[in-house]
Amino acid sequence: MHAVKTRTRRTSATAKDRAQAAAALQRALDRRDNGGATGHELHTQTPAAV
Repeated sequence: MHAVKTRTRRTSATAKDRAQAAAALQRALDRRDNGGATGHELHTQTPAAV
């Protein structure tokens, strides 16, 4: 049985592009950790006392 070869896309990503991508990823992770719009917020609804 032959080993499967995977093809990798070779792009000319510059250091600036990599830095921008890393910064965008970090911002997304920060938003998630802080319970942002896409974060995992725990919504608890407590009924009002009557």
